[in-house]
Amino acid sequence: MAIVAEEAKIRVLIVEHERTADAALVGERLTAARVQTTVVGPDAGATVPSSSLGFDGVVILGGSPGPVDDEQAPWLPGVRRLIQDALHREVPLLGICLGAQLLAHVAGGRVDTLAAGPEVGLVDLHLTAAGDADPLLGGLGGKLQALQWHWLEVVSLPEGSVALCSSEGCRNQAFRVGPTAWGVQFHMEALARTARQWSVESRDTLAGLRIDPDPDIIQPFVAAEPGLRERWALVADRWITVVREHALVGAEPRRVS
Repeated sequence: MAIVAEEAKIRVLIVEHERTADAALVGERLTAARVQTTVVGPDAGATVPSSSLGFDGVVILGGSPGPVDDEQAPWLPGVRRLIQDALHREVPLLGICLGAQLLAHVAGGRVDTLAAGPEVGLVDLHLTAAGDADPLLGGLGGKLQALQWHWLEVVSLPEGSVALCSSEGCRNQAFRVGPTAWGVQFHMEALARTARQWSVESRDTLAGLRIDPDPDIIQPFVAAEPGLRERWALVADRWITVVREHALVGAEPRRVS
């Protein structure tokens, strides 16, 4: 009688803080990999669970609040409990923008106002030596860029975490906590529709920053989108591989005769 490891049906939980800050490219890659996704959050009409039990991976997306703006976003305590649980269980986690800030806060880091001022639009990124060897970001090569849209930053990383990436205005653009949790301040999930939608929503705020959305954000992003899509799709696929491998290791084998 042989023991065969049964391929698990991969399930990923997506926490969406705002409908216009959806999983976009990351969601496309999850669909392409036939991953079953569950979206929770205020606009999704589903409560954020406090446990990652039953899921093989967790994605925490971006949004307008800060990581402890509970009055503005009363679902945040539940998100922090979910992150703590995922870290405890070592369930693979990907935090994007606010998601990265929440991850850092929960793990013992510190988030504060971006000292260099808001980082908005396409920004160049630089991998650290550890980042160049990272399972997700390693070996990307070439010119790295991503859409930025943040007023806060992780000013100090949690103890024991690994710095992976920086930009001129933000030292901690990406980091890893433990073996299976990643935070990225930049929007690796963003598509051209993302840049357009956020520019429309934030037109008055951008005007105050002397940013003209069309020439300063939308046109550069549209021109760069093919390369951005290729590069960040690869990173998303690598994270999905981590999720799949983690699920298979934890799966109970089934006996067949």
